[in-house]
Amino acid sequence: MSERTRFLWRAFRSRFRDHKAELSAILSYIQQGDLVCDVGANKRSFLYWLSKWSAHGRVVAFEPQRDLADYLTRICTDLPLQNVTIEPKAVFSETGSREFFVPKGHKPGASLSREGLSYAAVETVHVPIVALDDYFGANERISVLKIDVEGAEIGVFKGAERILRKDLPLLVFERESRHLGGRPISDVFRYLEGLGYRGSFIQRGHVFPVSQFREEVHQHNDGQWFWKRPGYCSNFVFTPAR
Repeated sequence: MSERTRFLWRAFRSRFRDHKAELSAILSYIQQGDLVCDVGANKRSFLYWLSKWSAHGRVVAFEPQRDLADYLTRICTDLPLQNVTIEPKAVFSETGSREFFVPKGHKPGASLSREGLSYAAVETVHVPIVALDDYFGANERISVLKIDVEGAEIGVFKGAERILRKDLPLLVFERESRHLGGRPISDVFRYLEGLGYRGSFIQRGHVFPVSQFREEVHQHNDGQWFWKRPGYCSNFVFTPAR
């Protein structure tokens, strides 16, 4: 299977099976001409739909793993997704450089945090990092922010506080207790609610208020590969409350 075919297969599998609810939330919010942002693009499939649905707009995708960033650049050239910019950087609360931990044989698990990676040997590299408030100008308006950063979510949000307060973009993100070293998942909920958001979580393709989320139930962490079990919930959608 070619790179192009594999990428499109992932995109359509996500849209109509794996991430149907998340992508439906984005589709209902996004408009042609919008500026949207994919933080932690990896080699997954949100990027295709962000590009198509924001046609005549702009998509900026951040992926700090150089080989994956090069892969996405090739795919965007080949398809072509002409409104996409690939940035080989990690996103965090400040701009500079930082250690980045890549599990050997499991690149989707790469993270700015070593916590939660005890299941694999890791390679440590240094990567450039950027705060979204530094990257985007004050006159640029972001409408959708998709985030998959394996435990660094609160850092991404703090580095985008100006954007969150001014633009109130739709937020679609992953958050898992296994990456947090004992910190509660709910800290990011409280932070976003303080900025004017209300939240939901996804369970088996359905959307529920985040007030019903229970870490001990929805992210039960008993046994090997528990995060791959049916009923495990790690994806959240936050919308402006006003």
